[in-house]
Amino acid sequence: MIKIKVPLFMGALVGIIAIASYFKFATAAIETSGLSIASKIIIVDPGHGGFDPGKPGINGADEKDLNLQISLKLRDYLEQAGAVVIMTRTTDDDVDGMDGVKYKSKDMVERKKLAEGGDILVSIHQNSFTQPSVKGAQIFYNSQSEKGKALAEAIQKSIKEYADPQNKREVKSNTNYYVLRATLIPAVIVECGFLTNPEEEKLLNSETYQDRVAWSIYLGIVRYYETINKGA
Repeated sequence: MIKIKVPLFMGALVGIIAIASYFKFATAAIETSGLSIASKIIIVDPGHGGFDPGKPGINGADEKDLNLQISLKLRDYLEQAGAVVIMTRTTDDDVDGMDGVKYKSKDMVERKKLAEGGDILVSIHQNSFTQPSVKGAQIFYNSQSEKGKALAEAIQKSIKEYADPQNKREVKSNTNYYVLRATLIPAVIVECGFLTNPEEEKLLNSETYQDRVAWSIYLGIVRYYETINKGA
């Protein structure tokens, strides 16, 4: 029997019995057993870091910081459920530990090396676009990976249900991203939202919303493993 501290928001969570409160977002301790992710080795990759700030927010947010904040919350949920989590970084550093743009490609190679031996990889990022009205989380996967697609779909569905119910986006394949192209295990890039949208940037800077996003990603991972375990 595993005790997990989980957030309650937007109604009852599927398969979880919890005590509701009038708060939109609260936490409660529940007991659950047989979690599908116990002992799974999950690589959590907070995108960018160190010399590489990532995409700039319209009001000054640094993508690298938001990526790390959400990733650390995701790590905590996964570890509470018994997963083994390997973080590609836990501080504001690039993975290779070097500074300068010329080292960016080497940094990506180091992230790929850290993924070796893992079961899945989840890379956390933020999006941007020229039009500030564009918003919504979206998950990317390698078109050559059926399991990667299944993982992306599970996370996208969970985000729509528990973090962003107005989200109409669907998962999208992409082979241009190095982390998707070079990683042999099922891998996804979670673009949590658009930093070029003022409202979404404000949300993503909120610890409450970050927690909601992290919880949604966690639930998507659990659902993914439940699905593939049934088909095994």
